[in-house]
Amino acid sequence: MKYTLDIDTKTFIRFWLVVIGFALIALSIYISLPALMIVGTALFLAIALNPPVSKIANMLPSKSRVLSTALAFVAVILILGAVIFLVVPPVVQQTSKFIQTVPSLLDSATTQYSGFKEFVDRYGLQPQVNEVVTSIKAGATQFASGIGTNLIAGIGSILSVITTTVVVLVLTFLMLVEGPVWVARLWELYNDKDLMSHHRSTVKKMYSVVTGYVSGQLTVAAIAGLTAGITVFILSLFFGTPANLAIPTAAIIFVLSLIPFFGAIIGAVLMSFVLAINSPIAALIFFIYFIVYQQVEGNYIGPKIQSKRLDLSPLFILVSIVIGIVLFGIAGGIISIPVAGCVKILVDNYIERNRKKNSDLKTA
Repeated sequence: MKYTLDIDTKTFIRFWLVVIGFALIALSIYISLPALMIVGTALFLAIALNPPVSKIANMLPSKSRVLSTALAFVAVILILGAVIFLVVPPVVQQTSKFIQTVPSLLDSATTQYSGFKEFVDRYGLQPQVNEVVTSIKAGATQFASGIGTNLIAGIGSILSVITTTVVVLVLTFLMLVEGPVWVARLWELYNDKDLMSHHRSTVKKMYSVVTGYVSGQLTVAAIAGLTAGITVFILSLFFGTPANLAIPTAAIIFVLSLIPFFGAIIGAVLMSFVLAINSPIAALIFFIYFIVYQQVEGNYIGPKIQSKRLDLSPLFILVSIVIGIVLFGIAGGIISIPVAGCVKILVDNYIERNRKKNSDLKTA
């Protein structure tokens, strides 16, 4: 049996116009994704910095939001500059030290371990081993001698990052200064007062989620970084590791701890590797300490500080973090949970509004 489906021309045209329209919108979003990432990052920073900027503005005699924003930016830039100045030199120094010690480590490994030497001699593998050792030595030496060349080759990428950072900071500054004015104008566009009140309540909840999570996570990350730095300094007194690694450790743990779940572990592994260059025992003690600290943080410190935690399942949080990191890197991992919290608020409000409409229809 055959069926025929009659579709008038207008419906056919409308259908394909809708399809083409969605395709064009998706293509436009894909093309403008870098710009949207910059604007989104600036918006997130503006929301996170708005509470301290508002407090500074209220403390100033002139109540100037421009001056309060400028003071907040100066403080942030000084902190970032100090962190870079204190973190980069020790890390570069330890990396160079490791590269320079690779040949001697290989020589001692091949001469001291008699079991390995007997195995090589028994199966006639000495030429292959010598070739591998020579290749690794040459590669390490070439890398060490080419650090300057690599830095020069990476200047273009560095300039691109600096340019993007400057654009984000300028946008954030303007959003902080002009944000309250534009928000007030936005609410004036509403004719339906009930709808405006509902949307305003929703936006307020989302704002509270972002600011509350950011302030709490900054506090948790600061505690993790500070305790890790103190631990590295104490280890330097007993195992001879460089004491100037304490500040880089604190800074790296602080930044990576802003990424929930596995960010702090990545920082601990990285710093354990750096410590192992000087003292494997100190590196092992530091890693054990950090595993213990993670248990304390997860069960006591985090829940205590994040008293207004998001009502999100662990699976939803983990999926959000993975998506954020894959799409936007470290920045995406940092903002993934507050974004997920905002999405949950929107979904909950939508469901609640529909439920209320259905109940009103039934009663009517």
